[in-house]
Amino acid sequence: MTSINRRDFGIAVVATLLLPVSAARAEDTAARAGDVAVHIDNFSFNPPQLDVKVGTTVTWTNRDDIPHTVVCPAKFRSKAMDTDGSFSFTFTEAGEYKYFCSLHPHMTGSIKVG
Repeated sequence: MTSINRRDFGIAVVATLLLPVSAARAEDTAARAGDVAVHIDNFSFNPPQLDVKVGTTVTWTNRDDIPHTVVCPAKFRSKAMDTDGSFSFTFTEAGEYKYFCSLHPHMTGSIKVG
C-alpha cells in the first residue's frame, strides 16, 4: 500500500472539487453556441431573416436611441426596449416566425426554425 503526503492529497481534493465546475462551464458554452443575436439599428432588424435549429435562443438588442418592440402574433411579444435593452425567445417548435416592431410596423423580420 502506498501512502500519500498531505500536499498531494490537497491537490487531489481541489482537483476533484473543480471538476464539476469545469464540466458545467463546458456544457454552458455548448448550449450558448446555438444562440443567435439580432440587432435593432437604424429602424431595421439585422439580420432581417434567419434560419435556426429547434432549441435556438434568439436575442434581439436595441441599438437605436428610441424604443422598439419585437412581436410575433400568438407566439411572443417583448416590452418596449430602450437603447441597449434586449429580449430573448427560445424556439422550441419548427416553423416560420414572422415578426415586427409594434411601434414601427414597417420594421419586419422572419425566422425559419427547422
